Amino acid sequence: MLSWPKPIIRSVAAVGVVLVGLSTSPGAEQRAPAAAPAGDREIVVLLHGLGRSEAAMWFLAARLEAAGFQVVRIGYDSLRDPPERIVATVSLMIEACCKDSPEPVHFVGHSLGGLIIRAYLAENEVSTPGRVVLIATPNAGTPLVDAYQDSWLIDLVGPTAKRLGTGPESFPNSLPAPDYPVGVIGGVRDAAFFDLIPGADDGLVPLESTKVAGMVDFIAVESNHYLMRYSSEVARQTIAFLRTGEFLRSGDD
Repeated sequence: MLSWPKPIIRSVAAVGVVLVGLSTSPGAEQRAPAAAPAGDREIVVLLHGLGRSEAAMWFLAARLEAAGFQVVRIGYDSLRDPPERIVATVSLMIEACCKDSPEPVHFVGHSLGGLIIRAYLAENEVSTPGRVVLIATPNAGTPLVDAYQDSWLIDLVGPTAKRLGTGPESFPNSLPAPDYPVGVIGGVRDAAFFDLIPGADDGLVPLESTKVAGMVDFIAVESNHYLMRYSSEVARQTIAFLRTGEFLRSGDD
């Protein structure tokens, strides 16, 4: 029986996890127009992660709408565009829909979406700023990208993915610390790449790397990286933070 060397098996498995996650999202490279919100409800601007589209955030969007928020899902091209171009595109869409809203404007981002939110808020002001929730966002980067930085494997997921490492010049580490109320939700699940990601992690991002200086609150939930946007507990915690500035603890309603 043919036996492959372990480094090759790990490499193929790693890129397989990423590509399978990307391939399950139809229209991942489509940019969605941001609809102008109507009514007097508080607004939540919702951003997806790497290789996804705004459609991937439907579950969380539905829960937020049911909780009384007006949700604006924004799509962007994460596979071909570098971070700077993504931020520029997203900025125009946020300005068109929400920048001058008389109602509070909150932001929620999954994974890369959280970094795009941070980059936007570092350069722009919102007339009625609300709160921010970052879900499984690699705020300090991920060593999984470091491990494949010089490999053709990382090129398959585009220029932005290549800049999500842990080095001082990475996109996450180039962003200033937030000066607005931020809550961070990290995921914990047994990972296939425990030798590449130290400590607890969600399969792609170490739990410690989701934390960011200046965050108001932090909570970990049991989930892998991709499924956090479909988690009822993540939705519950997101709603709680947007309403109160705190996550729910054991025994809270």
